[in-house]
Amino acid sequence: MRAPEFPKDVQWLNTERPLSLSMLKGHVVLLDFWTYCCINCLHVLPDLSWLEEKHHDEPFVVIGVHTAKFDNEKDADNIRHAIQRYEIGHPVVVDNHRRIWESYTVKAWPSFVVIDPDGRIIGMTSGEGKRDILDDWVKQGLTEGRRRGSIAKEKIDIHVSTQPKHDLSFPGKLAYNPENGRLFISDTNHHRILEIEKTGRASASITRIIGSGKAGREDGSFSTSSFFRPQGLAYRAEKLYVCDTDNHLIREVNLTTETVCTLGGTGEQGWYGEKGGPALETRLNSPWDVVAQDDGLYIAMAGPHQLWRFDYSTGVVDVFAGSGQENIWDGVADEALLAQPSGIDADEEWLYFADSETSALRKARRKDGNVVTLVGSGLFDFGLQDGPFFVAQLQHPLGVAYHGRKVYVADTYNHAIRVAYLEEGYMETLIGRPKKTTCTIEGEECSALPLNEPNDVLVVGSTLYVADTNNHLIRLVDLRTKELHTLYIE
Repeated sequence: MRAPEFPKDVQWLNTERPLSLSMLKGHVVLLDFWTYCCINCLHVLPDLSWLEEKHHDEPFVVIGVHTAKFDNEKDADNIRHAIQRYEIGHPVVVDNHRRIWESYTVKAWPSFVVIDPDGRIIGMTSGEGKRDILDDWVKQGLTEGRRRGSIAKEKIDIHVSTQPKHDLSFPGKLAYNPENGRLFISDTNHHRILEIEKTGRASASITRIIGSGKAGREDGSFSTSSFFRPQGLAYRAEKLYVCDTDNHLIREVNLTTETVCTLGGTGEQGWYGEKGGPALETRLNSPWDVVAQDDGLYIAMAGPHQLWRFDYSTGVVDVFAGSGQENIWDGVADEALLAQPSGIDADEEWLYFADSETSALRKARRKDGNVVTLVGSGLFDFGLQDGPFFVAQLQHPLGVAYHGRKVYVADTYNHAIRVAYLEEGYMETLIGRPKKTTCTIEGEECSALPLNEPNDVLVVGSTLYVADTNNHLIRLVDLRTKELHTLYIE
């Protein structure tokens, strides 16, 4: 079958010019159908990088076809942020109307199509763990192209965008040490953790840097240890627990000895059906957030759509709630269905978690793991709606913070901070962005730079801290005056 050509009017990102299959004649082309909310799509990016590196000197090109699930993902600027965050090194075409998706009869994210140098489809597949079969198809296309004499003599020159520099790079999650008043920030794309201390109303200085800043998984001192896109943080008794997300590890930071060690995970991504066991012998799968309680660590494990628990005394990690199937279904712990939980907090009785792919706020009872949905109804049900829980809507939330019978929610794809009143069963917007705007702090349409895909929230006294991820900033919300400020970090 001949591969359908790309529409001429689609937008291209991460390349200085639009591309076409006719322009790529003589090349083996791998199409990756993805959407940036999808954890499975993120899991295959290392496979694509491996293929690109292996065939770097050959006429082989990877093209990402971004076909959005959420409305927020249709915005080209937001896709561009995702390209930068995940350091994607190939062109991306924006397929908002699913014309490319439908022309290739794609049904799921991620899906792959390999096209030979003559423009014919070699194979199609979908899901994770397909690196070897994709490599076989690429080698087949290159070999057959050489045999037929249709291979390009030179690889096409494609210039991708350079990464912008920021003091923080896509900060992900936050934690607080109540004993000395210091804040911890996962400086995610700098592969490190920052400890900061406030020096004024909206200013702070860095007191310690945890991690070398180089992507890796080394244990050791603060200066020599390494992380790979860390996310969730939790403080307890002079220790900081870290979701070392892209390493699929849980790390322990000893703030007294200033050392980092690995607490759980093998460094290899776990697959569906993992049940747990001794933590250092158990494969984890994209741990995204963690909350530390006296009876253990509770982990929002985004990859297998589950909550997990680590027992301090036994060193065992196991599934706490969720069958592993992706959807929204309440009930007993091992039958409930979750969908990419990405933020978690707790009170004495419940765990509250942001179930991102169902745009839901849910809770699991700590004594038995039984799951109850507060806000949310389906994998494709989302929006921005205040009101009683049964009508309220979110859009791909990633962070939660429990405080005073309320749950504050980083409503990521609505660029908003929402508040769920647990006793009243009601949700309202605290900080919103009613429309996309380019206003600045001095602008007329808003009093401060608007939030851009906030990933986490944290309440300390009357201040709400926000990881304003795509703005590469930490923001402050005064809960008494409802004013939004930027925290200046020296």
